[in-house]
Amino acid sequence: MELQSSILMSAKIHIVDAQLSLIHIPLEHYQTYLQALLRLILPPKPDAEDLESTSSWTNRYPFLNISVTPTECSLVCPKSLGKELFGQASANKANGAHAAIISSEDYVVMSVEGEGLEAGKRVLELTSPLALAGISIFFITTYFSDYVIVPAKSRGQVIRALEDRGFRFEKSAEAYVNPAARHDRNKSSTSSFGTLSPSTPPPTTVDELQVRTFALLKRREIVPKVDADIRLVQCAGRRDNPNSFLADEMGLQNGLTKCLINQPRFLSLTLTEDEPASLLLDKRLVTHFDANHVLLGNTEDFLVPIMLDLEPLSLEATGIVCGLAGKLAGHNPDGNFQIAIEMSYLSTARTGTVIVEEKDLQHAMEALRVEEGEEDMN
Repeated sequence: MELQSSILMSAKIHIVDAQLSLIHIPLEHYQTYLQALLRLILPPKPDAEDLESTSSWTNRYPFLNISVTPTECSLVCPKSLGKELFGQASANKANGAHAAIISSEDYVVMSVEGEGLEAGKRVLELTSPLALAGISIFFITTYFSDYVIVPAKSRGQVIRALEDRGFRFEKSAEAYVNPAARHDRNKSSTSSFGTLSPSTPPPTTVDELQVRTFALLKRREIVPKVDADIRLVQCAGRRDNPNSFLADEMGLQNGLTKCLINQPRFLSLTLTEDEPASLLLDKRLVTHFDANHVLLGNTEDFLVPIMLDLEPLSLEATGIVCGLAGKLAGHNPDGNFQIAIEMSYLSTARTGTVIVEEKDLQHAMEALRVEEGEEDMN
């Protein structure tokens, strides 16, 4: 069944004016690129004017995501920056298989702001028009906003798909709004390269897409996995006290530096040009920060990452995020009722991570399990 208009959102969508690259770094070569990673969060030495400024080093980039997970280190960053910091290090490697892999095509990111709709349905609502149009995406939800990353070549198709779904542009040709419903900024997170085969015609309904998604996961033997040793905290850099602004900025920077130097088990950092830093990190990393003063958010409520290794899929595969979100949001093609599970999503270069609360872990794993008897659709 198709999504009904009753869950559409009043969400403003803005296309960020930047060419982005996706970068994959194998964990065994993390230390090779550590200095490049640190340069992303350590700005040049400030001059006297900078020291008196209230602008933040976290707003230096139009968009940047650094994610370190149990399976990979992954980045989404401005194309020129990726080439400067990671291209040279890769070129110096004797064996190309050990180098960072930088995407050959460019990407653009859409920021989504709004209120209403719980996180799981929000992911489904935002990804379904693009999945049904056959557009591959990455999805990153942060403490403040959702971000949808799409191939630059698909930009026009993305705009048409959103317009067809009911989104309208507002104020500029790159800002679109869907007026039909509400969007709630609750918990969020961060598509993977997940999609169906490019040669397969796009499905016509969300239910058909969901069936295809789980059939594809079964065919490629991709199963959800949970590391029992990892629990996550969703938070952000604090920026609500002018009197402690510089101290908070330095505390955040020092904490992130400690995290990266020690190669974290799980850390996702998102920086944009108009929001404070957003973090999704292993709860044990909170000790690197003066949490009460540096971090905004509840650092006592833990989330659980459910990871899917999507490396066997094509980079242009489509529909994975939407298919997973649909299952957790209670959409079942067989018509059986399922209680919706609150979720968020983190896309990295080769992994899709569904993030749920601890209390929902068992139900989420049951929902995401690929049944042996599930129909295999080519």
